[in-house]
Amino acid sequence: MVHISLSVVIPVYNEAENIDPLIERLQSALAAWREDLEVIFIDDGSTDSTLEVLKGAQRREARIRIAHFRCNLGQSAAIAAGFRLAQGDAIVTLDGDLQNDPADIPRLVEMLKDWDCVCGVRVHRRDSRWKRISSRIGNGFRNWATGDNIVDTGCTLKAFRRSSLERLELYKGMHRFLPTLLKMRGRRVTQVPVSHHPRLHGETKYGTWGRMVKGLADVWAVRWMKKNIINFQDDLEVIEPADAAPSGETVGQRAMV
Repeated sequence: MVHISLSVVIPVYNEAENIDPLIERLQSALAAWREDLEVIFIDDGSTDSTLEVLKGAQRREARIRIAHFRCNLGQSAAIAAGFRLAQGDAIVTLDGDLQNDPADIPRLVEMLKDWDCVCGVRVHRRDSRWKRISSRIGNGFRNWATGDNIVDTGCTLKAFRRSSLERLELYKGMHRFLPTLLKMRGRRVTQVPVSHHPRLHGETKYGTWGRMVKGLADVWAVRWMKKNIINFQDDLEVIEPADAAPSGETVGQRAMV
């Protein structure tokens, strides 16, 4: 069985026109990874021909894996499913609308030598003025409420060490707080600038007002979690019985048997 060193997780919803161009960009950007690469598309209940296009791409490229939701469950569910399926030592999340640039992936993965999570920060964003302003307000409010400093929570392009995601449970809307949740677990998180491109095909799937209302509730949930997290590692002392090991054998030696 081939060892997988990199998994790219891509949630998609009604992105049929963007699938083939995205795969071409991935193949170019990730040429250094050969058999040890997998690309996992999570089709979040698309109502267009996204699933059929993905199946066609899979017939041409064996490294593509497809997961399909029978109904639309949202980006957090899609990312959680991707994390569950991913086999790579490094896991990268990427939007399926061509606005994230796959050429940034190798740099983020390289930084995982020193970090558990590397978050992309979109510079020169190619979105509408209103969308940029609302994102800035939203990011500022999240950081104020949670005491964090994540510049661009809406950027899907992130790289993770696989080990940092073990036993991590995601709830609806929590994908935007992944860096904060990881910091709460003592993981090392950093942020780097990444490229951003205009959307060429399809439509954005996130309405500003609906996302804002839902986001408010999510912020308070994370704020509560941070305030009430149980962290006893620094104050924990375990005292073992003095006679736990047989005569002539130390407790440490016994534990290694």
